[in-house]
Amino acid sequence: MARGLNRVTLVGTLTQDPELRYTPGGLAVMELNLAGNEIVTDEHGQTREPAWYHRIKLLGKSAEFWGDTLKAGMALFVDGRLEYRSWEQDGQKKSTLEIRAERMEIVSLESKRGQVTVTDARGQERLRDGFNHVMLVGNLTRDPELRYTPQGTAVTRLSLAVNERYNTRQGEQEKVHYVEAQAWRELAEYAAELKKGDGAFLIGRLVNDSWTAQDGTRRFTTRVELSRLERLARGAGHAGGDSSQMALKAKGRAGKVDIEEGLEDDFPPEEDLPF
Repeated sequence: MARGLNRVTLVGTLTQDPELRYTPGGLAVMELNLAGNEIVTDEHGQTREPAWYHRIKLLGKSAEFWGDTLKAGMALFVDGRLEYRSWEQDGQKKSTLEIRAERMEIVSLESKRGQVTVTDARGQERLRDGFNHVMLVGNLTRDPELRYTPQGTAVTRLSLAVNERYNTRQGEQEKVHYVEAQAWRELAEYAAELKKGDGAFLIGRLVNDSWTAQDGTRRFTTRVELSRLERLARGAGHAGGDSSQMALKAKGRAGKVDIEEGLEDDFPPEEDLPF
């Protein structure tokens, strides 16, 4: 498995006052709901502002440090990683992809010009010029799935396993985070050329998707909409870290997926979001 890279960077506004609680073992946990708009321009010069909402967890002393400082409407810079969790409930396996914050800073809005925030249907403020950026290195867990929309637009879904190693009192531990991703148009067709086990470098933004299951319940998932994809030249199983060991295949592609046809429709309506 390729040596993993797992970074998420967000700049947005708090939609609610954060919640600080403690686990039975005494660990401080703070949950933050961050929201923003991205201002993107297509090749025809047309501008759109797709919205995003994400829940972030901050643990331990960092959560206690921020305490009662953070309030709804504040703008924050958040840097962290994606955290995959799975469990069983009523005999069914369930999973979630969370954002674990490792660094936070308050962003000053005084220097910004014009309309700084947008008010949503719930009266919550979203940062108008937000930032939503994900970088991942891992290996494909299955062959990519290429399909075409009724309008003929190519879309490919792929799953990435991101390897994480860390030290504990018991020694070095290893954990794998599973991340779903999606690419559109030319980038989708390039992504479809990859195979299960290939190493890949992904850049994109984090989005939420929702649908109604057969039992009538509302389901949610989090994935990465890709703007760039590079195949790792050494392929799967290599754990090196220097430029010769982690060289990128020159055939890598990039695409303007932020404003692709149908992309905005993949965002759940604001009233459907789980927070």
